[in-house]
Amino acid sequence: MPTPTSPARPATDEEFLADFLPRLTRPAEELDAHPDPAALLEAVADLGRRAVGDPDAFFTQQYLLSRIYGLHTQLPTGPTAETSTVLHAVTRRLEQDTADAEDSWIDPALYDGMPDDPAAFVAWLKGVAREHPVFKHPYYHRFLRNEATPDDLRRFVLQESSVDSRFDDLLAAMQIGTDGVTKMEIAKNFWDEMGNGNPAEVHTVLFDRIIRHFGITDEELSEHLSAEALLGGNLAVLICRYRGLFAEAVGHLAIAEWLAPDRFSQVLHAWQRLDLPPDGITYHKLHIGIDAHHASAWFAHVVKPMADSPEARRAITRGALWRLNSSGRYLDRILNLV
Repeated sequence: MPTPTSPARPATDEEFLADFLPRLTRPAEELDAHPDPAALLEAVADLGRRAVGDPDAFFTQQYLLSRIYGLHTQLPTGPTAETSTVLHAVTRRLEQDTADAEDSWIDPALYDGMPDDPAAFVAWLKGVAREHPVFKHPYYHRFLRNEATPDDLRRFVLQESSVDSRFDDLLAAMQIGTDGVTKMEIAKNFWDEMGNGNPAEVHTVLFDRIIRHFGITDEELSEHLSAEALLGGNLAVLICRYRGLFAEAVGHLAIAEWLAPDRFSQVLHAWQRLDLPPDGITYHKLHIGIDAHHASAWFAHVVKPMADSPEARRAITRGALWRLNSSGRYLDRILNLV
């Protein structure tokens, strides 16, 4: 099984990546001239079939999707296949297989328990989160808080970079097409991420301080993430880039913001226990208070109004469960590696 610091892949998948990845940084027309796009799509579909029970295929699938998403979330320094129609087909296959796999972790009977009343729905959704195994996960409440070494914190920060290092961009993508109170709530979240206009307090800048404190290299950030960390980042991009998954993004973000203050409190405790430089923990300190406020406002001003619709309630719940389930598997994985 591959580890976050040594992402081994089987030879066949290695060969596939070695052939395909260089095409991402060539003109789109070159990829569209692929001699056998049907075989290419079948290779991607085969990854999806194997990813459910094969850790190596799962890693390759999520690594490939992450690299493709990089074309859509980072400014290019040269040619790019971003507009390729073949790449779009590959991406949609990867995305659909990823979504189907996440849905397979959800008990369909859970949807039957959703209350119709919006206020009751909010309370019910929070109850689902409280009863989930990821709530108060031992990785945070036992290991990080009381046992983690500086090297353990370094590994944790590296894996967390899959989402935390670009959360502002996800919010920017999420707000497209919204209006009214919903748009304003996303804007408030985004402006907080922007340090309320102070460049030195932009949250990605603060997170980068932690990266620099631990001497984490760009190569580590791009190559040494676990499959579960890659999945977490990919799910966040997936639900924020498609308007048809906006309600899933609402549920996903609601749970992420709601769980963050308690989790970051454990990170802060570990940082102080280890007597690490105080400026390195500013990011987590800020989010303990900010995310508590964000979660409260998000449930009140976005989740509750949307919950008038049964379709929206189901999609919000779906997104929340994607977050809970994928986070649980991610934390189980890194706890098992210590």
